[in-house]
Amino acid sequence: MPEVLQPGATIGILGGGQLGRMLALAAARLGLRCHVYSPDMGSCAFEVVHATTRASYDDETALARFAASVDVITYEFENVPAQTAAFLATRKPVLPDPRVLETTQDRLIEKDFLAALKIASAPYAAVHSAVQLYDAVGVIGLPAVLKTRMLGYDGKGQAKLAKGIDPMLAWRTLQTAPCILEGFVKFEREVSVIAARGADGKVVCFDMTENEHRDHILKISKVPARVSPSLAAEARRVATRIAKALDYVGVLGVEMFVVRRGRKRTVLVNEIAPRVHNSGHWTIDGASVSQFEQHIRAVAGWPLAKPKRLGRAEMTNLIGDEVNEAPRWLTVPGAAVHIYGKGDPRPGRKMGHVTRVWPE
Repeated sequence: MPEVLQPGATIGILGGGQLGRMLALAAARLGLRCHVYSPDMGSCAFEVVHATTRASYDDETALARFAASVDVITYEFENVPAQTAAFLATRKPVLPDPRVLETTQDRLIEKDFLAALKIASAPYAAVHSAVQLYDAVGVIGLPAVLKTRMLGYDGKGQAKLAKGIDPMLAWRTLQTAPCILEGFVKFEREVSVIAARGADGKVVCFDMTENEHRDHILKISKVPARVSPSLAAEARRVATRIAKALDYVGVLGVEMFVVRRGRKRTVLVNEIAPRVHNSGHWTIDGASVSQFEQHIRAVAGWPLAKPKRLGRAEMTNLIGDEVNEAPRWLTVPGAAVHIYGKGDPRPGRKMGHVTRVWPE
């Protein structure tokens, strides 16, 4: 059991993006301070925290100073180097455990982890050579999706393989990096479950969210998802099993596909995100406790809350120049506008979001 923090304690956050920013804001409301460590001078989380360190993730001197200044350490994105988290864990508690990063940073290891739990996902095969690529195509079939094992998000590190196209052409676009080939999933909708697991092992899930992506980037999340209560319960059970198997402490997002198998609908796990998740942003304004507060509670050793949804909610990401529409959203009754303070907008960059909540 990690130490139970007292108000005034400091939580170290690895990564300085909008998730770190919202974690820090949630911590401040609970009387906890945050220290953000990020190599990016323009980190938007720097603006709202008690202390900052700008240094590379392999700077052991800076990491040691950072660890000495905080009481517990967490991270806001999954591509923090696992060795960085492991180094820090020799000095202060790091939650979730760095071993979680080693599982979720590598798509092949993550897929094998799910298979060992007998949790359904898309069929897959490892691709480390041209021979393996063609063998994988023979087993998985086409169409399929080729994904780099490491450092993929928002559609990056992916290439679709269509029938009649030489698979090598797609692999070369990914610099022939180690990959997995995933079978193409014909799904009815994309959904996610945001789950929190406390230091005491208790797991609490938010309501299933239905998600719409544009150009591989999440655009809209809606709650409740248009699924049966039994399917939503199944998805929560899957997320709970994953959290327990990882011995997880904190909030994680489990992305899933709803698929039809004959007359029955079921879920396939697409990816595990070992952090607070974009599809859970609606919880800030649409639930009695946000995913960010739940994460802070968990890493602080505090009891988790039981979330109560406040109505039907819809979250819209403001991507790139869409942030310039914020003045219009400010005039919409009931709209809650969140701007991340990232500076100049760029195509594909998440600049903010808007949440609306309606009574049911």
